[in-house]
Amino acid sequence: MPGNAFGQLFRLTTFGESHGPAIGGVVDGCPAGLTLDAEAVQRELDRRRPGSTALGTTRNEPDRVEWLSGVFEGRTLGTPIAFMIRNADARSGDYDALKDVYRPGHADRTWEQKYGVRDHRGGGRSSARTTAACVVGGAIARQVISAAGVRVSAYVQQVGDVGLTEAPVDLSATWNNDARCPDAATAVRMKALVEQVRAEGDSVGGVVACRVEGVPAGLGEPVFDKLEADLAKAMLAINASKGFQIGSGFAAAGMRGSAHNRLSQGGVAGGISDGDELFFEVAFKPPATIAQAQHARTRSGDEVVLEAKGRHDPCVVPRAVPIVEAMTCLVLADHLLRHRGSRL
Repeated sequence: MPGNAFGQLFRLTTFGESHGPAIGGVVDGCPAGLTLDAEAVQRELDRRRPGSTALGTTRNEPDRVEWLSGVFEGRTLGTPIAFMIRNADARSGDYDALKDVYRPGHADRTWEQKYGVRDHRGGGRSSARTTAACVVGGAIARQVISAAGVRVSAYVQQVGDVGLTEAPVDLSATWNNDARCPDAATAVRMKALVEQVRAEGDSVGGVVACRVEGVPAGLGEPVFDKLEADLAKAMLAINASKGFQIGSGFAAAGMRGSAHNRLSQGGVAGGISDGDELFFEVAFKPPATIAQAQHARTRSGDEVVLEAKGRHDPCVVPRAVPIVEAMTCLVLADHLLRHRGSRL
């Protein structure tokens, strides 16, 4: 199957393009009888939507979920749950000049090399706009895993060279500021950096961290479906993500076993959850579209100077927080259901 679906027992398939009439998805494998809190789903989508933070794009989408199937009288039927989110503020004309130009750092050229055709309006299917469907699917998955006592919390750990110096205490404070950082003083510095970068017509990257409490021991499958392997796939499927590490991550490469064995493994050992808190980090690159003149190439190979127009995020990490949470929930819901059939 083409890469538009994620998961095995709990499976999300998404559809739509950035500037099409709508985006949406189908969740298959959600158990029947779940009382679906549609308002909670909408709240999570509101955290991701354009305009949800002053540090993001000025595109203003209402992002209201329309439920099409799979839910009756507020409860899931065990049948496919289909939903749709209409695009209302696309402004496709902003991209007319890009029809024959490959934008630096974007997927324009590789997409056309693969398919022979591309939607130049906002990146089409490769746009981060499509992650709204992932957030809806993840919000449904969150309600499945919440029933098992699993709690997922992501937050911005770093923007550019501004980062947290110690583990945050109160993760509920994450949503008290535009930076989506649980430490108020660090959030102020992050916001100032993003605003400076935006004023310079540039962009900046960062890191989103995720902590998961209440994960039962035993989640994860041998050999290729290890829990951290599926988490890595989920995180690296998010637009603009460039790195994933769990537990000690890359720091382990410089350690000795006598020291490393005393550390937490990030909640996973041998690909299987050990009952401890899951902890991992996801690195995001600076957005490729910037308000500075850049050299680009056309389809015919000519070099041109591109001055980007349109509305774009100077830093994606604040709006990536609910996406990281959603993809985490999808992985855990899938593995939780798979684990229930692992032994008598």
